[in-house]
Amino acid sequence: MINLLLDKGADINAQGGRYGNALQAATVDENENMVNLLLEMGADVNAQGGQYGNALHAAAAAVAKGNEAMVNLLLAKGAAVNAQGGQYGSALQAAAAKGDEAMVSLLLDKGADVNAQGGYYGSALQAAVA
Repeated sequence: MINLLLDKGADINAQGGRYGNALQAATVDENENMVNLLLEMGADVNAQGGQYGNALHAAAAAVAKGNEAMVNLLLAKGAAVNAQGGQYGSALQAAAAKGDEAMVSLLLDKGADVNAQGGYYGSALQAAVA
């Protein structure tokens, strides 16, 4: 069905709704096959919008513990590790707010700014202690 909609002109990067765009919705659903398909068909890995801000933030925050495989996939496809937006401000802040030490470590290893400001908590440290 996805191919049919896209073949008929659906905008793969259309913004709107709770998740902002199709890529974020697939990321929240932890549907790695769909994420790969959308990226192969031209989805913007850094598109902003929705509750989480972008797909990387969604992968770090959408489930009780972030999806490390999804985060690695998105980063490999060019996701900006320090992108700002959404309720958490950054993927690092999202992971810290969820108490996901493994995800925090992964994001820091990939270059996340430990002092990035923004979002509901203000910083990763504030998110971790809240």
